[in-house]
Amino acid sequence: MNKPSNRSKGTKARSTSGARGHRRPKSSARPGPSRSGPQRNKSRGETRSGTTTSKRDGLGGDHVEGRQAVRELLRAGTRRTQQVLISEDVYDTAVLAEIADLCEERRVPLRQLSKRKLDDYALTESHQGVIAQAEPIRSVALETLIAENPKKLPMVVALDGVTDPRNLGAVLRTAEVAGVTGVVLPRHRAARLTPAAVKAAAGAVEHLPIALVAGLPAAMKQMSDKGLWIIGLDESAQTSIYDMRVATEPLTVVLGAEGEGISHLIKQRCDQLVAIPQTGQIGSLNVSNAAAITIYEIKRQREIS
Repeated sequence: MNKPSNRSKGTKARSTSGARGHRRPKSSARPGPSRSGPQRNKSRGETRSGTTTSKRDGLGGDHVEGRQAVRELLRAGTRRTQQVLISEDVYDTAVLAEIADLCEERRVPLRQLSKRKLDDYALTESHQGVIAQAEPIRSVALETLIAENPKKLPMVVALDGVTDPRNLGAVLRTAEVAGVTGVVLPRHRAARLTPAAVKAAAGAVEHLPIALVAGLPAAMKQMSDKGLWIIGLDESAQTSIYDMRVATEPLTVVLGAEGEGISHLIKQRCDQLVAIPQTGQIGSLNVSNAAAITIYEIKRQREIS
């Protein structure tokens, strides 16, 4: 298929291990982290408000909170888990039993702490009684993310100016569930895999390739040169997502932050701008909701083509 004329230019492998019954996880060591631990983490990690103070040279993801996120971290086994902390005050559940079994299987230290001590160590508002420390998520090279795969039609999601960690996490969760090829994040004006983002992603970060790039415009050109169409989601666009021309082609979908949307420069680099039809009074959708609607519309068009 020829490109539009609006501008000219040139596994998921999941473990299926289940819980072995409802039991309280065994504690391998009673003492918890020192009181200096939480403060040290907060100085390089995330405050409870969700803002990050970490260095901007990596994705992050070393502090994992929430039952689903910790379980998927252990299930995937794609990075080393250093320790898992579980509150003594939580009720026994199948999820906690599975986390304990996986810790034993992978020889990960498991500690039980009082709720107060675990709260001190937490960096989000709701850790669900489980926290893990692990190796940071490693960024993949953009070339690797967009490499030709004859078994899978590429669909990449690129985020422009999305700085809310919870929105990032929600987008990652949708992208992974929908089978997106990977996600592209710029180094500047972008959220990282803070504890809030990892928790919202609910384990998606363990399976979804993420490329951290110096600049989104250059990355878009590189993807375009490799044969991917660039679709920008813009609420002022005249074309509906239901009428996009290249849903069945290799493509990249660019999404911006709620309110601001994608930048003017990014719009100029897109092959086509599309909008989600809206009939209500509110001006825009949350970026994670917009991502879900757009990604699944592309999937729908691909399935019926």
